[in-house]
Amino acid sequence: MAVRVVPFGEAALLVELEQRIDPAVAARAAAIADRWEALGHGPAVPTYASALLRYDPLVLDASAAEAAARAILDAPAAPLAGRLIEIPTRYHGPDLDDVARLSGMSPREVVSAHTSREHLAYFLGFMPGFAYCGGLDPRIVAPRLRSPRTRVPAGSVGLVDGQTAVYPAASPGGWRLIGTTDVVVFDARRDPPALIHPGDRVRFVEVRMAGGVPPAKSR
Repeated sequence: MAVRVVPFGEAALLVELEQRIDPAVAARAAAIADRWEALGHGPAVPTYASALLRYDPLVLDASAAEAAARAILDAPAAPLAGRLIEIPTRYHGPDLDDVARLSGMSPREVVSAHTSREHLAYFLGFMPGFAYCGGLDPRIVAPRLRSPRTRVPAGSVGLVDGQTAVYPAASPGGWRLIGTTDVVVFDARRDPPALIHPGDRVRFVEVRMAGGVPPAKSR
């Protein structure tokens, strides 16, 4: 599918990339949104395979906005300036054994696979601060639960279909839960409220502590 730039209301454009969930596509969407904001055109929201680019129609008319978007698409891809966020995690989730069984691995091997790589934050959705992170080790098999839980505790670390995330608040959810963290990934009193932003790299670090978990580290 060719890249498309289409109007999205009277003050935004939607850049549609390849319609597939893939780290490279998501990284490009995040880079487009990042570049749009860096150029001062307006706020932008990346998703799995697209980017919503907002603009002020009193500053840019529709044709100028489209030209600016296409200039970003035609320019050499710029590297993402995302941070590395480390999330200390206790691996004692209720679905860890099931994930191990489905994956043909031991629970210890699942933990090692989850902690051995950096996961790219594709975008935020579902609830404030919920970062969909891709690039999960392909050996891990974690289909969505047939019947979602009515309440997943805040700080739960979950997996589903090649992705991983931390639940910012208690909510229903159908992801496979393998651990917990005390890291607060969304706080409305913080600036910015969300800890993880699109384009950030997230690494889960196993901790074995009787008490709390150290705060998240970013760099």
